[in-house]
Amino acid sequence: MPAYCHPAAFAAFAEEMPRVETTSGLFRAAFAIARHENPTADVEAGEAIIVELAETVRRRVRSESPQAKLAHLHDVLFDVVGFVGNVKDYYNPANSYLPNVLRTRRGLPITLVLVYKCVAQELGLTVLGINCPGHFLAAVECLESGPSSMAAEWMYVDPFYGGGLLDRDDVCRRVVETTGAAAGLSSQWFLPATHRQWLSRMLNNLQAVFAHAGRERDLYAMQELQGLLA
Repeated sequence: MPAYCHPAAFAAFAEEMPRVETTSGLFRAAFAIARHENPTADVEAGEAIIVELAETVRRRVRSESPQAKLAHLHDVLFDVVGFVGNVKDYYNPANSYLPNVLRTRRGLPITLVLVYKCVAQELGLTVLGINCPGHFLAAVECLESGPSSMAAEWMYVDPFYGGGLLDRDDVCRRVVETTGAAAGLSSQWFLPATHRQWLSRMLNNLQAVFAHAGRERDLYAMQELQGLLA
């Protein structure tokens, strides 16, 4: 039993570890983090919101092309529903809690990318989390038709800034501006995050917030969850 983490959060997080590299396992483990402060949060209700968002997109799509799905996905998530980064209150722990993000439609880059990934997968699209320094992004697989075949292309998306589309040069500029990192390191910035790395980064974010606020017991609780990722 954990010494600091709420038992409901700890048990729910541990339960997802055997299947954490599935999208459902990632979503449920990320959702479990919020149960440290909101132990009654209903993960099935959260999953229902994802399905309903995907259904809203699906009702608008008149083509099976990835480009059509992406266009309507962005319209629904960012223009109609209004998911966006919480610039005004960036360091609020609620930005890392999926139940809150789904309710308020405000969050950190990493939680907004997770919502984006889960809805996109319901539509048959492939989305990876890109573990850039200082800013988490989505990479969406698009199929471009060529003279004799279909070739996979990757498009970078920033849900924090309303689903803005980026190319590799845009991503590099954003990382350099945000962190001051040397551009020569950019080959490492496009590596997809494993789901364990994704969750670890979420927990690191919360540990930094709790440390700054002097919330030691909550910091230790996040460390206990992180220990389950080993």
